[in-house]
Amino acid sequence: MINVNVHITLKEGVLDPEGKAIEGSLHNLGYEGIEDVRVGKLINLTFDNSDRIEEKVEEICRKLLANPVIENYTYTIEDGVAK
Repeated sequence: MINVNVHITLKEGVLDPEGKAIEGSLHNLGYEGIEDVRVGKLINLTFDNSDRIEEKVEEICRKLLANPVIENYTYTIEDGVAK
């Protein structure tokens, strides 16, 4: 089994209202020194084999998981992970 973790984040300059709400709440709770909060997504994919895995993940990210206009994505591939 091949485990792939896809991390999706908003590009710099794109407004993140959820991140701003969390940032405001943290300040209201007394947590100081936090300058910015950005919210992203973590998506876990499990493949049964490694055949063309990077090509498949890139295509999945571009076509479905991330909006390339406003989001960036990175991913890590963990070979041999059994869950």
